[in-house]
Amino acid sequence: MLSTLARRAAKPLASRLVSSTGLRAMSSKFAPSHEFAQIDGGVATIGVTDFAQAALGDIVFVDLPEVGDDVEKGESFGSVESVKAASDVYSPVSGVVTEVNEVLSDEPGTVNTSAEAEGWFIKVEMSDTSELDDLMDPAAYQKHCDESS
Repeated sequence: MLSTLARRAAKPLASRLVSSTGLRAMSSKFAPSHEFAQIDGGVATIGVTDFAQAALGDIVFVDLPEVGDDVEKGESFGSVESVKAASDVYSPVSGVVTEVNEVLSDEPGTVNTSAEAEGWFIKVEMSDTSELDDLMDPAAYQKHCDESS
């Protein structure tokens, strides 16, 4: 059983999402400012990347918008505070917030333990899916992180 879990954990997040949903693949896109957008149809699930949370350190507070708020690509929609710093979070796409991860109000550390899964921030109904063309795929983002280190 342990080897099965180890093999599953070693798979990239995108391939785990495909096998766990079984219906359609979610694709992940990344902004140079270290936010991710997991795309499922016209909805983007947005948060900070694992690289960002590691750089920030222990997250102690997350400030998020409300459902129904508009977000604009490249504009701040919230902030995170850690033991090291406070940082704005920028939306990689434009649209309307359809869901907010309420878990983060009581458990902001979820971002540290599962940044790109349970630690997501908001879900956005995208108003212009062509904005995705400006974002990086996982390989390009990894290269960006390697060059940033």
